[in-house]
Amino acid sequence: MSLLHRTSSTESFGRRISTTGLSDLAQQEATNYGTAQQPDVKSTGQSGKLTYNPVADAANDEGTVGAYEVASRKRSAQVLVAIIYCLLAAGIVFGYAALKPVLISEHVYRDLCTPAELEDDVEVCHEQELRLNLMFTIAAVCTNVCALPVGYVLDTFGPRVASSIGCVLLTAGSLLLAFASDVKFDGYIPGYLCLGLGGPFIFISSFHLSNTFPKRSGLILAVLTSAFDTSSAVFLVYRLIYNASNYTFTPKKFFLLYLIVPIFIVIAQTFLMPSVSYKTVGEMIAKAEAEQDELRASGEQQNGQDTSRTNGEHNTNNAILSSDTLPTEVTSLLGHDDAAKKAKHEHQVQKASGVYGALHHLSAWQQIRTPWFLLITAFTVVQMIRINYFISTVRPQYEYLLHSLPLAHTLNTFFDFALPLGGVLAAPFVGLILDYTSVPMVLSLLVLFATLIGILGVIPNSLAFGYTHISLFVIYRPFYYTAVSDYAAKVFGFNTFGKVYGLIICTAGIGNFVQYALDWVRVKVVNGDPLPVNVGLCVVGAGVGVALVGFVWWRGRAVRRELLEVEALEARERVMPAGRDGGGDG
Repeated sequence: MSLLHRTSSTESFGRRISTTGLSDLAQQEATNYGTAQQPDVKSTGQSGKLTYNPVADAANDEGTVGAYEVASRKRSAQVLVAIIYCLLAAGIVFGYAALKPVLISEHVYRDLCTPAELEDDVEVCHEQELRLNLMFTIAAVCTNVCALPVGYVLDTFGPRVASSIGCVLLTAGSLLLAFASDVKFDGYIPGYLCLGLGGPFIFISSFHLSNTFPKRSGLILAVLTSAFDTSSAVFLVYRLIYNASNYTFTPKKFFLLYLIVPIFIVIAQTFLMPSVSYKTVGEMIAKAEAEQDELRASGEQQNGQDTSRTNGEHNTNNAILSSDTLPTEVTSLLGHDDAAKKAKHEHQVQKASGVYGALHHLSAWQQIRTPWFLLITAFTVVQMIRINYFISTVRPQYEYLLHSLPLAHTLNTFFDFALPLGGVLAAPFVGLILDYTSVPMVLSLLVLFATLIGILGVIPNSLAFGYTHISLFVIYRPFYYTAVSDYAAKVFGFNTFGKVYGLIICTAGIGNFVQYALDWVRVKVVNGDPLPVNVGLCVVGAGVGVALVGFVWWRGRAVRRELLEVEALEARERVMPAGRDGGGDG
């Protein structure tokens, strides 16, 4: 789970502060690390719209629809249906820990076992374990890497086309997995890969629906994200049915039945969902202001020779027009009070972050050459490897640590239930932490929790520590993914968010191929002992994390100093005109 997690909320698309002083800081940052160039004028001139396309210079404003142009009931239905199909398809590959026992029971890759292992009737042999975990590793890698092509397709062709591609991939994956035991080639790896690729096309193309009700955009995106987290429970439900049916509800039956999901999504996309994305709040306001400016310009041409009094009356009429006619649809969606509260809240969030705007005035190429990018990318690579490695090996790890197969199965079952629930339960607390805590402090918490989880994961012969380890892990996972996207938005800005964040996740995804090597070491070199790999990952993660936290604390002081100077400058600009007016009256 990653994919533009929290900060893709359109509630945050328009986050902007006066950055006159911060542009100087950004140039200083570029100079410090040998990337000094002219600021990216194109990016600084944007209105803060987030593009899903990591390779485009700017998002295309055409081909969008305002929420006020669609009936409220239809918009409600669209959101509800999107939540349902995200729950069924968005991130099901991350429920691998629940599916793996079923595959083992069905003797998938059992032909890779040695005669000695078959004679001993081991539950899962070494080569079988490695191949099963490779199936998940490849799917997890490609799920993150495909954020790049998904963004391009979504921005270029719209959400309907993107979702349709996702449905094709889900269909192909289901068919391959259903008939994998009947074909002469290995259908499990490409089948699971297709499921992994299809999920992001479905999930990311649903983000724009948070604009259907701008006053509830944060809530809608939070529910969609929770649906992504909870979708890992699909395989858990299947495993429970599989066990209850006395193992007669085979994977073939399940994946053929699962074809209902892509069919449902295609029907929804054809008859209910919009073919183009909904406009963001910023886009609707910009459109209203542009039309208002056109009307004002037209009125000024007609009254070019009016007196100052007439001009004042004309401006008053325009103000009335602004509030009572043209933007009525927009203000009815936003609400004056809500807009003011959101603006105040966003300013508080920016100020609390301690690093907001650090590199907003640099191009993406300049940003990715600074330690701000390099350190967060290194940290993301290590943590994503740790997270996905544990998901794929939770049962064999605890089988070794507890020296008990039944206890390992018990913890595996607990993990299967806790993983989807963790994202749902953690979401509100994660939002509060990110909104009211500085970025350096958030990163410190990440490093602290990651280290604690690493320590708990190597304690043997303790079921209690096993439960504690898993409980912290399922809460840390959504916190980590959300914090990384939040960091990218606050440090790099929304004008380059698609490129920079997409590159972070893509790099981390590719780095996940290391999982197979780590698994090979655990199985072949240390005879199933998870301690060497877990200790190594914990130490490396802690080292990179400390370096990241130290750098952000150090550079964050300069950002906070610049913000104070900007606020002081703005305060003087607000006071000085009043002083001049007062002097004139006297």
